[in-house]
Amino acid sequence: MSYIDGFMCPVLPGKKDAYIEMAKKAAPLFVEYGAIRVVEAWNDDIQPGKTNDMRTAVIAEAGEDVVFSWIEWPDKATRDSAWGKLMEDERMKPPEDNPMAGARMIYGGFSVILDHSAN
Repeated sequence: MSYIDGFMCPVLPGKKDAYIEMAKKAAPLFVEYGAIRVVEAWNDDIQPGKTNDMRTAVIAEAGEDVVFSWIEWPDKATRDSAWGKLMEDERMKPPEDNPMAGARMIYGGFSVILDHSAN
């Protein structure tokens, strides 16, 4: 069964276009190293929580947006093999004017326990 890497990070004010450009450059690299799908999603409807929410999870500051992303791999072995290579690939180097607050990114790997679709 597939394996998922999930990410959330705040994007600096006014940096949506720069983030999208950065993501467009990175997505094909993940696929090159074996990912089968890369999804980037921009905040549209984040509700404040009573204890925690998606903004507080990444300590988003005033004016920052939140991106929710995931990478689907065919399996964990492919993902594990790819990560070291990806981190060494010069093409993965973030731009000098990084549009996201990477220090506040949260991420992790997830084993799929249910995959249900209309198809």
